[in-house]
Amino acid sequence: MNIFKFYSIITVVFAMVVLSLTSCKEKTVDKINKLDMGAIEQKPEAPKKQLSQEFKDFWYAGNAEVTSYKLQQARYGEIRKGKAVLIYVTEPFLSGLQVKADTNDSSNIPVLKLNSTKNYLTGIYPYSIMTSSFYPVYDNQHALKVTFSSQEWCGHVYAQLNNRADYEIMSHSYFGSEADQNFLLDKSDLENEIWNKIRINPGGLPTGNIEIIPSLEYIRLNHKELKVYSAIATITKSGANTIYQITYPELERTLKINFLSEFPYTIEGWTDTYKDGFGQKAIVLTSTATIINRITTPYWQQNSNKDLSLRDSLGL
Repeated sequence: MNIFKFYSIITVVFAMVVLSLTSCKEKTVDKINKLDMGAIEQKPEAPKKQLSQEFKDFWYAGNAEVTSYKLQQARYGEIRKGKAVLIYVTEPFLSGLQVKADTNDSSNIPVLKLNSTKNYLTGIYPYSIMTSSFYPVYDNQHALKVTFSSQEWCGHVYAQLNNRADYEIMSHSYFGSEADQNFLLDKSDLENEIWNKIRINPGGLPTGNIEIIPSLEYIRLNHKELKVYSAIATITKSGANTIYQITYPELERTLKINFLSEFPYTIEGWTDTYKDGFGQKAIVLTSTATIINRITTPYWQQNSNKDLSLRDSLGL
């Protein structure tokens, strides 16, 4: 064989091998990046705010704050009687997986978690609703995660927002027009995080003309588009309490949250006014929550039959 031809063949084979290895490497890295995209720790949007000793003594005493409310809930053009519960508790949060951390680690993000539940009847069948929001106690970025689920006899709906490079949205519904959705939203204020922020730093609540994403509950149950809406937010004092109001002109909706003006800024009640019902049957109604009782307790340890009396103390 001609020596020049031999070296030419060797050169071509070597180039093909290198190209193949490089190509495989790039595809592998690409795959890893896509799989691990959610595991990249996000840099905080602002410096950590200093926690007061008062805050630490209250929120790190080993208890949760559980508050029950008498609920008058608008649904299908009528007011329904029910109960609502707000459960606030601090916990360590994994920045990558965005779930509660099982072990202590310096990379964990301390959050104030709110689990909000509502239960009411619509005629023969019940509604069971739960929303969870995870907000950094340092009040230096938006909520890290928000989840919502609603169960009733027609079916159930689930939605989740993860705060990463953008807001990553996942939504599942039994309605054909909504079905399964996955999309991104630019970061903005979240109505769901307002309830956490009140408890940490009500002085930092957004006011004036704002851009905000409404609660996942309102969006899903009223079949509205999940997006950023223009709104007007105000803060007013009423005796020992403060009222934070968000008005959405496009949605013809006004939410008012009534909370104690002094620490620990407890939520005393709320109203939510909007057109409820569908089509020509839609009318303006106001959902109302008024406090029944509040306890601080490690509820996760109180799962025996003897602990049922605690529900009586909450009026549940």
